[in-house]
Amino acid sequence: MSVLREKQQSLREVRRHLHRYPELSHEEHATTEYVIEHLHALGLEPVRMPRTGVICDIPGEKSELPLIALRADMDALGIPELSTVPFRSTVDGVSHSCGHDVHMSAVLGAAAAVVRVREAGLLTRGVRLVFQPSEEKHPCGALELIGEGVLDGVDSILALHCDPGVDVGHVGLKSGPITSATDPVSITVRGAGGHTSRPHLSQDLVYALGSLATQLPAALGRRMDPRSGVNLTWGSIHAGSAFNAIPSRGHLEGSLRCLDHDAWDRAEDLLVEIAGEIGRTWGVDVQVSHDRGVPPVANDPDSVTVLAAAVAAVLGEDGVDPTAQSLGGEDFAWYLEKVPGALARLGTRTPGGRTYDLHMGDLMIDERAIGIGAAVLASACIQRDLV
Repeated sequence: MSVLREKQQSLREVRRHLHRYPELSHEEHATTEYVIEHLHALGLEPVRMPRTGVICDIPGEKSELPLIALRADMDALGIPELSTVPFRSTVDGVSHSCGHDVHMSAVLGAAAAVVRVREAGLLTRGVRLVFQPSEEKHPCGALELIGEGVLDGVDSILALHCDPGVDVGHVGLKSGPITSATDPVSITVRGAGGHTSRPHLSQDLVYALGSLATQLPAALGRRMDPRSGVNLTWGSIHAGSAFNAIPSRGHLEGSLRCLDHDAWDRAEDLLVEIAGEIGRTWGVDVQVSHDRGVPPVANDPDSVTVLAAAVAAVLGEDGVDPTAQSLGGEDFAWYLEKVPGALARLGTRTPGGRTYDLHMGDLMIDERAIGIGAAVLASACIQRDLV
């Protein structure tokens, strides 16, 4: 698309600005203003959400037809940036280490291309741009925007997610589930506490925590269908402050992930049951807090077909890569509980270069991916417009 070829460098500058000034979930105030400024420059009328975030419609020639939505997430992570690029984060301890700066830049680029099509009188269906806050935090921004009516008048929604394991110039697509359900789990354990010389007179709370940390994931793996891909992994464990004192309180935090939606529906009751059984073995009180996070992203086959045609139009048939379901979570799933749509994996690895990982402070993005993502999304809107 000629407009995107013209805007390659300006889109990189947009991304670099966003990268320099990352903002955490529900703190995306400057990011919101920056996005609004760019949408105004395209002659559009963006609407600021009550807290942070933006929605903006690009009207089509036939206003009675439902809209297609393009979603970009806006928030950064509380992870220090480790790269030395000139546009590295200026905010201590905060970085766009999940690529949301790329997502926003690509949707802004797609908007510019769609506006050009509209100005030529060739846009039949309108497009809604959704710049969503708080993808990384629970409760998530997707549910917030759905509650604000962001899907009213929308009959499909598309999104990209950076994939540093895929070469730039390729886009990963999959029909059906492409991510997993992801839930934060927090467990508090309480006991009498006491002296380490007399564990029989108290409850050995640290031993109980260790049993929960090892036995609970194992028991879930045996009590649930292994095909459901249930995975419980701990991120932190805390108890005590002295070598010779059994503490009276301890804490475990982790994430529960399920590839299967039905397993996700069943997991909480079983998690609480097994944790209680393990606690009773050691005579401690166990309280489980299971925050129902996000379901799996389940891509609609028709929407995947539209995206595949868009990728082929931009990159050729070889640009479409099959991809596997991952245990990562994405709140884009909540939109797909309401309307059909699809999430694509945008290749960001320089061919022959290092494979980075998401949520790491040294994440590097091949910036050619920005223009590619913009062109794919714009082309998908036009492809969908013809359906």
